[in-house]
Amino acid sequence: MSDPVVPSWVLTLACADRVGIVAAVSQFLAERGGFITDSQQYADREAGRFFMRVAFEATDDHMNDTDRLRSEFTNIGTRFAMDWRLTAADEKPRMLIAVSKGSHCLADLLHRWQTGTLAVDIMGVVSNHPDMRRITEWHGIPYHELPPNGDKASQETALLGIFDRTQSEYLILARYMQVLSEGLVAGLAGRCVNIHHSFLPGFKGARPYHRAHERGVKLIGATAHFVTADLDEGPIIEQAVERVDHRATAEDMIRIGRDIEAQVLARAVGWLADRRVLLNGGKTVVFR
Repeated sequence: MSDPVVPSWVLTLACADRVGIVAAVSQFLAERGGFITDSQQYADREAGRFFMRVAFEATDDHMNDTDRLRSEFTNIGTRFAMDWRLTAADEKPRMLIAVSKGSHCLADLLHRWQTGTLAVDIMGVVSNHPDMRRITEWHGIPYHELPPNGDKASQETALLGIFDRTQSEYLILARYMQVLSEGLVAGLAGRCVNIHHSFLPGFKGARPYHRAHERGVKLIGATAHFVTADLDEGPIIEQAVERVDHRATAEDMIRIGRDIEAQVLARAVGWLADRRVLLNGGKTVVFR
């Protein structure tokens, strides 16, 4: 017989740094029988900002109402002018994935989701090509092919419509080879994540691995970041690198790069799923 599920939550917050924040949060939870299972905080002294993530569970049978907890925490949030969020620990963020023709990042995310190692709800996959339909639908996920003929405005309207209809929280660009308009980026600020090779900005544009090979690079890398109007320069969530040497061909670099891209994007999505990523201006705070 399995043990009963104990109600649990995750509270994240950001605000101006001042004395008494941790005490106020701790007292709030203690008064309601909240047992803290994990707590991390960070004070950015340069920016004067404070960040906190607290995971806690109920010790009282009456402590099981998420809406009531949110309502009661509002006074503390207002007192400290917090940007805060309280979610049930088992509440999975809803994500829409965008992809073009490359399968490596999408296939990795779908596999992790199907095996239960990625705690998200994938609401669908959108693409400007038909290539990824088969693998997507094999996993039982809706596939949406955007309007053809390079009509960017129609494609973005369709994409945003799907995002809104599915009530998605994040748009994950899993090698979606389209530059989003400034209007769409602004509308999805802090909710759109991209993956790219870490040669940027030195190797922007087409065939980056071939150009990197020509320059004899020694490190292959990938970066997952929030999308902003500054192309490939948004707040970084996760990065990784692998060393190569003079024996590596351009094809070797492509293979290695694809592996790293898939791993880095999956880790970034995992951090988001666990409510571990907080924006800090042009940077992020990632509580691991």
